[in-house]
Amino acid sequence: MLITLCYVYLWLRFRSCYALLIRSAVRQFHRTGSLTFCTSNQEQGRQICSGRQGPGEQELCLRVGNKAFFIDNSQLFEDLTKWSRFLGRPADSDLRVRRIVFIAESASLPGESLSAASRSPKEVQKLSEYCLPLALCHGDSSRILAEASVDRFSELGIAFMEDRLQMDNGSLPQRITSVHLKESVTNKGEVLQEGESVETKSAQEPNVSKSEKKDEMGVSESSEMIHGQDCGGNSSANEGADARKEEEAGGEHLHLHLSSCHECLELENCTIESVKFASAENIPDLPDDISSLEDNSEVSCLKETSNLNRSGKPPNVLIYGGSATPDRLQQVKDVLLQCFDPCRYVVYPLPEDQVSRAPWMDNCLLLVVAAEEPIPSPVQNIFTSYMGSGGKILGLSSSFTFGNLSLQKRSDLQEAPQAFVFDRPGDDQIHFNGIGSGYVYETHGDEVEAWGYMDSDKPDVMMVHQSYGDRGGKAVLCQVRLEMCPQSLMDHDKGTFDSLKQSNPQRHEVLTRILISLGLDCETSSVPSLTPVYLLTARQEDYPDVLQWILSKRNKNGLIKSSKMSLKVCDSLQPSEAVTPSLAPLVTGEQSFMSEDFNLDEYRENLQTERLGKAVLYAEVATSTFNVLDGLMFHEAKEVGLIAIATRQTQGKGRGGNIWLSPKGCALMTLLVSIPLSSPLGQRIAFVQHLMSMAVVEAVRTLPGYEDIELKVKWPNDIYYSNLMKLGGVLVNSTLMGKTFHILIGCGFNVANSNPTICINDLICEHNKRYNGRLPALRVDTLIGRSVTALERLIHVFQKEGPDGVLPSYYKYWVHSGQQIRLGGEDGPLAWIVGVDDSGFLQILQEGKDVVTVHPDGNSFDMIRNLIIPKHS
Repeated sequence: MLITLCYVYLWLRFRSCYALLIRSAVRQFHRTGSLTFCTSNQEQGRQICSGRQGPGEQELCLRVGNKAFFIDNSQLFEDLTKWSRFLGRPADSDLRVRRIVFIAESASLPGESLSAASRSPKEVQKLSEYCLPLALCHGDSSRILAEASVDRFSELGIAFMEDRLQMDNGSLPQRITSVHLKESVTNKGEVLQEGESVETKSAQEPNVSKSEKKDEMGVSESSEMIHGQDCGGNSSANEGADARKEEEAGGEHLHLHLSSCHECLELENCTIESVKFASAENIPDLPDDISSLEDNSEVSCLKETSNLNRSGKPPNVLIYGGSATPDRLQQVKDVLLQCFDPCRYVVYPLPEDQVSRAPWMDNCLLLVVAAEEPIPSPVQNIFTSYMGSGGKILGLSSSFTFGNLSLQKRSDLQEAPQAFVFDRPGDDQIHFNGIGSGYVYETHGDEVEAWGYMDSDKPDVMMVHQSYGDRGGKAVLCQVRLEMCPQSLMDHDKGTFDSLKQSNPQRHEVLTRILISLGLDCETSSVPSLTPVYLLTARQEDYPDVLQWILSKRNKNGLIKSSKMSLKVCDSLQPSEAVTPSLAPLVTGEQSFMSEDFNLDEYRENLQTERLGKAVLYAEVATSTFNVLDGLMFHEAKEVGLIAIATRQTQGKGRGGNIWLSPKGCALMTLLVSIPLSSPLGQRIAFVQHLMSMAVVEAVRTLPGYEDIELKVKWPNDIYYSNLMKLGGVLVNSTLMGKTFHILIGCGFNVANSNPTICINDLICEHNKRYNGRLPALRVDTLIGRSVTALERLIHVFQKEGPDGVLPSYYKYWVHSGQQIRLGGEDGPLAWIVGVDDSGFLQILQEGKDVVTVHPDGNSFDMIRNLIIPKHS
């Protein structure tokens, strides 16, 4: 008994010390530095990655078990444009000096993330009970931006250190870091739609009066202020005034006796150093029931924070796969993230052993059931209970059914592609090819709506819609494998792959419409934030000369002016530097460049040119690579071969004013090329687009082992898979100045973005399956370097030998050999494609007539229907 009492005393004593330490550090350093709570292993990994092996500017302040608290002497700034903000933001701009903005990170897909929710509810605290979520990170749904008062951030940190903090989706936080925003979140407009917001109530409930709030807290406002004055004297008066001001504005109570009383300040000063390097060895393990040992002040604090609840459900989509393999769960997750913005919804697995234990139903916006084996009755009952409370379910090739619905086995639907029709009431029909699961639905009542069926004489039902209960619960169940991408099929022939790939856009459209019907927002309106432009060179020894040339082109304001987008030359990126469609920083400090999507060493290794592509202007996100080079188009030095490269474009351009979609995984570049008017290519400038298309094809098909990849060119400027699907294009803008053509050659082609159409790595994957090969997938930076190399070689050959030097290779790769077409429409006369003339224009032969030249500016070539259709203004 005595030992137990001693243990309790020691625990309270040490806990009081490190709790005071955290509160003190937060109060002292939140304005001048950054504060980090993290798991020790994660911090060690981050230090190694950043080259920091031990405490430097970031000092270890406290360690409890595997949790650590660090103080960074420098301020960490966060660009708010990288985040998608939530609705429900209260107007509290006057309180910003009293609040802390921070980033909370969790494991992206934690296998055990929901297990923490199975603990006692007294032990686990949700993140939103301490703070107000502000935004989700673009491209990383495991990171959330939030803000809290100084006291609440302290309590949040204490809960994290005591291993009783949980993210609202059930995952465990790994790192919490305070940041300073480059722009104010409080003055920005609403970004996300209402259905996707994570909202929180303010600390003071709107339906609770102040007197009721005081009673609930167990302490009156007057007694708290008296305590503060007694403990801190004059030093607490200002703190008390601040507390009253903040309470009136935001309904938050400050515990003045923890920060301003003389005894606490003395304890704080004497323990700040002694506890600075405390560890698990001198701080006892925490008991299981924390609430039983809390002192009155901390109980009141927890009661206070418990009033901060959210309204509505968070944007969590859970996938239940039963005993499905991780590959299948990842497959389902991938296709979902291709249908909606990953920044709007967070996709997590729902492990089978957590269905009955974890409180997932309150945090789930949509449950995706992808289990193919029979679902246990207890799990089935929980799922129907979820719908009974208003939940939504999407069944993907799943055995899940309810009500007057059952499954009938149809093994003949498992192998070959079948024709299906999506026919949602009140919507346009979508016809597409797909693979069936081997089952069809049988309905036994009128409450089931058939949304999809076989496109055959026997229209077996493949998709159904059902409502459940009187609270809005519903389900859409599907036995067409909408989750399966064509390249994932193991045993199939080329015809199956081609058929499914051609229907890929329709497959995505069907799934998107289903998700919209279940309440998700699948609009593609989210535009990535523009990023700075970096000056790079293919050879390090060229950098000083290129930099000097760039500096010589700026005006007195440091700008390289352009009618489309001006570049502001700077040696390093400043936190306050804005990036707009009309103005972007051009960062000349090459050592500061870092990108996950473009590896400069890979590009350098694959670029084997004398001049082209030697000077690189790279942006992770640009409006258009055309715009990046616009201001330098007529100023290119002879020794500088400029190329603009982007990972993503927000305003990509296509031929005829069309928009070129530019998702991640697409190679995007614009080359600046000068061609003398008197040269062979200058006299036949239309060939430039053909040479660029050829260069992309040769970049792949001249690699050892990749010779048979079915990458081809289509007249006048497209890159195709066989003669079936477009995966790239070329756009050329040329201006004649004096005796020189200044040409911007824009090119975009799909390398690693399989959806919604096709990419080069899909062709490689298909080739490997068909021939049992092991060709590795290709990289964007590799193919850009190889394409530029091939283009320079083709230009040299053309300038030396004319069209005859390149046409044999062009015909080897083009899709039109012996192709028969119709002129003017489906009922027009038949004609045959002969080739291209010496100027690069298409030649066709109509039976009984002479060969006719077709100019691309006057005709549109419909590859799918094999038509040449005159354009009409």
